[in-house]
Amino acid sequence: MAGKNEALYEAIYDIVRLIPRGRVTSYGLIAAAIGMKSGARMVGYALNHCHTSSPPVPAHRVLNRNGLLSGKAHFGAGDEMANLLQAEGIRVKDDMVQDFDQIVWDPSRELEL
Repeated sequence: MAGKNEALYEAIYDIVRLIPRGRVTSYGLIAAAIGMKSGARMVGYALNHCHTSSPPVPAHRVLNRNGLLSGKAHFGAGDEMANLLQAEGIRVKDDMVQDFDQIVWDPSRELEL
């Protein structure tokens, strides 16, 4: 993890660790929750570097604003991201989470930030 971004990454990871099983959120909602409304790309970049974090970061629960599994390439070959979501009861079809609006978790509201 880059030194100057360490605190920012940890803030992102802390929020992602709070996403309940069976729920999803977006890069933008996380960015807004940490006060970086236009920082969705930074959230994505941070999640690309979380694979060795402890405790683990459930990055598979973070999607783009439309429910697309836009980060699936970072989970290896195949449908690993979709498989992880489906194991939590989340329906995925053609790399899109079904019923996204019903299962989205907004950290700003849920955590009253």
